[in-house]
Amino acid sequence: MDKPIFSIEMKVRDYECDAQGIVNNANYLHYFENTRHEFMTSVGISFKEAHEKGIDPVLSRADLHYKTPLTGDDVFISSLTVERKGAKIIFHQTIRRKSDNALCCQGNIEVAVLEHGRLSRGDYFDTMMSNYL
Repeated sequence: MDKPIFSIEMKVRDYECDAQGIVNNANYLHYFENTRHEFMTSVGISFKEAHEKGIDPVLSRADLHYKTPLTGDDVFISSLTVERKGAKIIFHQTIRRKSDNALCCQGNIEVAVLEHGRLSRGDYFDTMMSNYL
């Protein structure tokens, strides 16, 4: 991943771990989603306002690669870069454990934009993210 354009620090909560004491794989999707939402908020995008205008970004594909497991109480940094490919917005995301910078998970998340229920290019988001695309 290129130099991240946005990062957020988070902490593993006990209930996110499985019987082996490691973070359940599905929680990485939650971490990545939270990071994307916080990034969008930081550039002035309100999902509620967009939805009220009939504009909805929806996940169309998630490709995750698990590297080093997180465990209970680990603090980690979730980061992203973003690019546009045709009608898709693609987020390249990583999660690194803060204590040793170990790469825990990396993923490419593809988002499509629906306007009034129909697939669109999502120019609304391009305007808001123009400094990053």
